[in-house]
Amino acid sequence: MSTQSENEPICCPPFDPKQWDEKILEWDNKKFIQDSVFTFFYMPVNFGQVMKRLDKKMTIVNATCPDYLCLSEHTSAWNMNLYLAVDKEVPNEKIISLSGKYYCKVYEGAFNNTGRWIKDFQKMASEKQMTLKKMYMWYTTCPKCGKKYGKNYIVIISEFV
Repeated sequence: MSTQSENEPICCPPFDPKQWDEKILEWDNKKFIQDSVFTFFYMPVNFGQVMKRLDKKMTIVNATCPDYLCLSEHTSAWNMNLYLAVDKEVPNEKIISLSGKYYCKVYEGAFNNTGRWIKDFQKMASEKQMTLKKMYMWYTTCPKCGKKYGKNYIVIISEFV
């Protein structure tokens, strides 16, 4: 078994949970490019491949991804939609805009805690008298960078009324 070397590069920026934990965001036509990832029983199979393709298209038009925000939405055991925040149009990519109020909660730990985190998120929102709409997961770092930083932060973000 190999372990990550201290000399291996970091591809994901450090994540500051204080900026996102239990915050309410107000988005007005926040732009995202949309793509999908094949999953096998909810485990992403071609995530890196899709991200590299999107990054290449963004680089060509000098687009950036504010806050490195990439929302994931599991639609089945076999598919996950990705929504990558962009600061400008990216030709030939499906663009969606999100508007409204969004509640965020940061969690830290192994991915197998996701079910517990979702229940906690729903409970906290209910206690705040928020009716949740669509829920997204933001995996703030890749697994290698999570190990390098010693923290695996996941943010749940949901529009609410």
